[in-house]
Amino acid sequence: MTQELRHIGSETIKITCSDEYVLTGDHFRPVDSPVRGIVVIAGATGVLAKYYHRYAKFLAEHGYCAITFDYRGIGASAPTTLRGFHARWYEWGYQDVNAALRWARENYPNVEMQVIGHSFGGFGVGLAEESRWLTRILTVGAQHAYLPDYAASHRREFVTRWHLQMPLIALLHGYVDGKARGWLEDIPRGVALDWARSRKNFVKIRPRSVSERLRAHQQALTAKILAVAATDDPFATVAAMNRTLAYTPRAAGQIARLEPQAYDLSELGHFALFHSRFSDTFWTQTLDWLGNGNNPWSHLQVTQSLSQQTFVKEAI
Repeated sequence: MTQELRHIGSETIKITCSDEYVLTGDHFRPVDSPVRGIVVIAGATGVLAKYYHRYAKFLAEHGYCAITFDYRGIGASAPTTLRGFHARWYEWGYQDVNAALRWARENYPNVEMQVIGHSFGGFGVGLAEESRWLTRILTVGAQHAYLPDYAASHRREFVTRWHLQMPLIALLHGYVDGKARGWLEDIPRGVALDWARSRKNFVKIRPRSVSERLRAHQQALTAKILAVAATDDPFATVAAMNRTLAYTPRAAGQIARLEPQAYDLSELGHFALFHSRFSDTFWTQTLDWLGNGNNPWSHLQVTQSLSQQTFVKEAI
């Protein structure tokens, strides 16, 4: 049965974080029709929010309000120059995702709130205090770049680029000129160094007071989480996905691995699923989860090789 598509509207919004940093985002919404829910899209590291606009418009056409935003130091939320600009990776979740969730909750106080988190965005949502208000989360390729979790076939390449070259560039130039190098967007120095040094326990950072708050936010998250990734995603291996879920032990988590062949493709990788060619397949499947919490990939669910609690003891 074909669902009637809504007319949609959109506007640029300003989102103020608790430390007064102002992010730029976009608000997509159905016009003259009931709102089914509000979805905050938390993107990947070094990826502009506009990459997710097509998917956000798709959600609005199906009755959801959708919020996209650039993290501090990225795209429309970046200062004139990144040299001398301070930003930490954890702040993207602790401050930026948190502010986007607060904006959504305050503007839609009686509407179910959910998150689509891509890559770091799927991990960073757990760092946000406002995540305790979420009902469901769909993560796509979520992880925090812990080196041993990379796919073995890509580990040498990733170590060279992300853990050797990237921090050296950040230290020499004051930021990472990702656009000029054909990597990602330009990335703030602190974020690049945090990525390069990502450890088994992401939240074990200084000062200790921040570490304790991050952990408390993860512990408070009780939303249902559906974690998906392509089988050929070199970042989001099963180990990486298990590790990500382990940080939020009170949240009921499921893992599903998507085969490229199911979408008539030979590869999917880490970024493909937000391309508009998936509007009739993957995007439509996500509506099952957003609408009623049904896992459309339950037949692809992974039996976790290590329990979340084991990961908690080992990594947290």
